[in-house]
Amino acid sequence: MHFLSDDLEDYIEQHSEKEPELLARLHKETYQKVLLPRMLSGHFQGRVLSMLSKLARPKSILEVGTYTGYATLCLCEGLQQDGVVHTIDIKEELVDFQRRYFDASAWGNRIVQHLGAALDIIPEIDATFDLVFIDADKENYLNYYHMILPKMNQGGLILSDNVLWSGKVVQELQPNDLSTKVLLEYNALLRDDPRVETVLLPIRDGLTVSRVL
Repeated sequence: MHFLSDDLEDYIEQHSEKEPELLARLHKETYQKVLLPRMLSGHFQGRVLSMLSKLARPKSILEVGTYTGYATLCLCEGLQQDGVVHTIDIKEELVDFQRRYFDASAWGNRIVQHLGAALDIIPEIDATFDLVFIDADKENYLNYYHMILPKMNQGGLILSDNVLWSGKVVQELQPNDLSTKVLLEYNALLRDDPRVETVLLPIRDGLTVSRVL
């Protein structure tokens, strides 16, 4: 869900860094050929991810939830020259799509794709991380956080997407709505956990930036 009017979103995009040509093509093809294209980060959020990565200058990035690889490439823009990105997704049918765009970028040989359940894969990755982007099944956000935090380097950033969940976080909780229940607990944890400092930004469907202390 977007909380701003279309006119305001257009204005924001027009007054932000231009969407790179490769990402514009990826964006277009995702909407033409892939189910649920609204899952794609898009121009404005992509530029935010790029800026955060450039400020952090990560050597090691973890992405939980690749989708078609748009956010992956945005995060790569700040990657150190010898850095590596590990990106995880469960959808086998998107692997070749992702790889085609990864290989068309400047970072193709530094992006490692992992296919499968992130809770199984993350413990097997022999690395610590400077930047993590969590954008996957909301029911597991707490599990991802508890698994990832011990693998974070001091000063590293954990970015969490969809934390406003179409505004459901301020609506009456429905008894069978596990995703919203978990996100409410997750947002409270990030606010209260003394191991991180957190700001929740109203970007698209909510983006939390947490810095590891």
